[in-house]
Amino acid sequence: MLNNDERSLKIYEALASRPRLTVIELLAKQDMNVKELAERLGFSSATMTMHIKKLEEAGIVVNQSVPARHGHQKICSLALNEFTAQFRSPAAEPEREYYHSSIGVGQYVDYAITPTCGMASRESIIGQMDDPRYFSDPGHLEAAIIWFASGYVEYRIPNYLLNTQRLKSIDITLELCSEAPGFNEQWPSDIAFAINGRHIGTWTCPGDFGHKKGILTPPWWNHGTQYGLLKGLRVTEEGSFLDGIRLSDTTIADLAIMNGRDLPFRIEVSEEARHVGGVVLFGKDFGNYSQNIEVYLNYEHVEK
Repeated sequence: MLNNDERSLKIYEALASRPRLTVIELLAKQDMNVKELAERLGFSSATMTMHIKKLEEAGIVVNQSVPARHGHQKICSLALNEFTAQFRSPAAEPEREYYHSSIGVGQYVDYAITPTCGMASRESIIGQMDDPRYFSDPGHLEAAIIWFASGYVEYRIPNYLLNTQRLKSIDITLELCSEAPGFNEQWPSDIAFAINGRHIGTWTCPGDFGHKKGILTPPWWNHGTQYGLLKGLRVTEEGSFLDGIRLSDTTIADLAIMNGRDLPFRIEVSEEARHVGGVVLFGKDFGNYSQNIEVYLNYEHVEK
């Protein structure tokens, strides 16, 4: 999710160039090396290297060294499939504030899952793969990636709201994808989300992505899935949305949130779904985005 912070600024700067936009268009069709890109745009290799560096710094393009006829060559590929931008005007909502929580993907408080399944920290696999019992291992708190074929994991969102604060909206961003054996770019999965026991919507993830290395995925990881898509959930007084597109008519009022009580947040792939394609959840040390499950409880002050 892009806004007006420093990380987003790098992306805006990288996109503010017609040659770099052309590079993105070319890489969307196929991976290419610097020489090939330079020839297509009519640039020198040095100039093209400068443009690629700018795109790398923004996290849009990634370089991988692969064997060539003489030594190795660096192949450029897209690191992002999509992104969304969200802007808020302090002038329009001068009294709006928020509570922020960063929840690790291994910090779930409840689960019921079926294989394939497993989890790993930044350094190694936790427990044994495809054995749901290891989701109770105390080491799950250190997980940076978790996956399962069906079922759910449930997290607790801290609720620090006071009696003088009224919840206006909830924003949740997270990186996730489907879960296929190995990986499969065409592997749809109906992933459902619920807050405080109320269904807020279902999103069909298109696939399980593994054809190129995740930007943050550690070198030792060779289990197929490499990265996910960064998705933004939002529940407001008007309804529930994913990346700005309406998911359902469930509103903040429908969640019946009470001050002093944490909010259960469930991520589920039901065995009754049309596409039972599992889910992979990425923390800040795996995938393409350096973040956990980020939650914002946006509120306004009210008089008592």
